[in-house]
Amino acid sequence: MPRDLFEHELEQLQDEMLTMARAIEDALTASVAILARRDMDGARALIARDRAINQQRFDIEAQCLVVVATQQPMASDLRIIAAILFNVNELERIGDYAKGIAKINLRIPPGPLLEPLEHLPRMAEKTREMLHRALDAFVRRDVTLARAIPREDDQVDALFEQVNQALLRLIIADSSVTEQANLLMWAAHNLERAADRVTNLCERTIFTVTGEFVELDTKEPAQPE
Repeated sequence: MPRDLFEHELEQLQDEMLTMARAIEDALTASVAILARRDMDGARALIARDRAINQQRFDIEAQCLVVVATQQPMASDLRIIAAILFNVNELERIGDYAKGIAKINLRIPPGPLLEPLEHLPRMAEKTREMLHRALDAFVRRDVTLARAIPREDDQVDALFEQVNQALLRLIIADSSVTEQANLLMWAAHNLERAADRVTNLCERTIFTVTGEFVELDTKEPAQPE
C-alpha cells in the first residue's frame, strides 16, 4: 500500500474514533439532563443508542487489525494504531457510565428527585470538556495539553464529594430516602469514573508521541510554562 494511502487510512481511523467520541460526549450530558427531568423515554432511548456506540468500537477495532495485518507499520504508525485501539475501548467504557445513569433513572420511582443536585450537571459538563480536550490533544499530538488535563480531575472529585455529603445529610435526616440517595450517589460515581478514564486517554497520547508509558498524577501541581 503506498504511503499516502496508508496515511489516509490512519486518518480515517482517527476520524471514526472522534465520531464515536462526539456521541459519547453528548450521552454524558444527556444522561444527567434526562435524570434531572425524570425522562423515562429519554433514558430508554439513550440506553438503546449505546448499542450503536458499542458497534462503532467493534468496527474500529476490526479496521485497525486489518491495517496491521496487511501492512508493515513503522513504530510511530503502530503506536497510533495501538492508541486508537486503546482509546475506543476507554471511550466505550465512558459511554457505559452514561448508560448506567440512564438505568439509574429507570430504577428511581417516578417523581421528583430528592433535591436539584446542581453538582451533577456541573460534573457532567466538566467531564465532557476534559474528554473533548483529551481527544484534541491526541489529534494534535500535544503532550503539554495531555499532561495538563488530568490536573483538572480534582474539580470533578470535589463535586463528587459535595454530592455525597449532601445525600448523606438527607439520609441522616430521613432514612426513607436511602434507596434513592444511594442510586444518585452511583450516578455521581459514574461521572467521577468517566473523568478518571480521561486521564488514561491523556497517558496514551504521551505514549503515541514519545513511545514512553507514563502514569499521570492528577494531583501534580501545574508546572510553570
